[in-house]
Amino acid sequence: MNAPANPPPKIRVLVVDDSAVMRRAITTTLAKDPRIEVAGTANNGRAALDALTLVRPDVVTLDIEMPEMDGLAVLREIRKTHPRLPVIMFSLLTQRGTQATILALTAGASDYVSKPTDLSNLGDAFRCLENELIPKVKMFGEQVLAQREAAAQIKPAPAPTAVTAFSRPGGIRRGTIEAVCVGVSTGGPMALVQLFAAWADPLTVPLLIVQHMPPNFTALLAQRLTSAGVMDVLEGQDGDVVEPGRAYLAPGGRHMEVVRTDGVTLLRITDEPPENSCRPAADVLFRSATKVYGGGLLGVVLSGMGSDGLKGCQAIRARGGNILVQDEATSVVWGMPGAVASAGLADAVLPLGEIPAEILRVTRPRLNF
Repeated sequence: MNAPANPPPKIRVLVVDDSAVMRRAITTTLAKDPRIEVAGTANNGRAALDALTLVRPDVVTLDIEMPEMDGLAVLREIRKTHPRLPVIMFSLLTQRGTQATILALTAGASDYVSKPTDLSNLGDAFRCLENELIPKVKMFGEQVLAQREAAAQIKPAPAPTAVTAFSRPGGIRRGTIEAVCVGVSTGGPMALVQLFAAWADPLTVPLLIVQHMPPNFTALLAQRLTSAGVMDVLEGQDGDVVEPGRAYLAPGGRHMEVVRTDGVTLLRITDEPPENSCRPAADVLFRSATKVYGGGLLGVVLSGMGSDGLKGCQAIRARGGNILVQDEATSVVWGMPGAVASAGLADAVLPLGEIPAEILRVTRPRLNF
């Protein structure tokens, strides 16, 4: 008889929350999935930092509002020693909770889950956690386990392929770009902060962004991005005039398009059905922008789950525009940029740290002497 195969390792989770009721709700929910193991719990931030070395988790769930040391402070400490460890934040969707969540996402949190507001109804609370938390824990945990297994292989890692790091011969010609459209999702707030913080001067073209987020989040994200750099970042409003040197962020829960009327480029905000289960959707923005800017459009696809942006990049390529995507190594999730790169649509696949300089290079006007 053949010996039974070793079962795959479970995803080890550290649960951090000052509420005993919430810790119990989270651990009970996670225990329902056979791929997940609650490796430890902590009731405050300092205990969480101590538990990291003892528990060695694959994923951390972290409450934002805790006494003594809040979740944001804990996250910053985690990132000093564990820059790639997935951390899923928990917060109430109050104004204060939303602000704290935005700060956490831009400081390196992998994702967030909204806390159930009515813990007296445990059935509803468990269903909320099952639907929101388990898929995210499994997605991040499977990534960690796959990376660990690959690192443990005896054979040396293969050299980077054309999908993971490359540029087309000649690259994108400087001075040919009239507008930049960005599509981003999971891991996006942190990536966008790095983008805006890297520029010493505003771009000479408009920058239009779709970040997958619900209502109320995007106005706060726009404020955070404005404070991170030198460009004004506005949450898009219907009828806004699109101007060079400004960035426009699609409002949460609504699509954003660009249209040209009587020679003036305007934003159009709509409630059309979701695409790719997303609203706002990068595909909607990208398609509309190709009609306005044609071959002068640069599409940028950063970290995110799913494939939103792929069809939009096909439209950009069909009109002669250019496409830049983030590489796998620096993406929190390489779903969106990976789909574009794997389809052979990208002019360049670059680490996040190189993308701001490339955008700046291709949007600078050419000098004629």
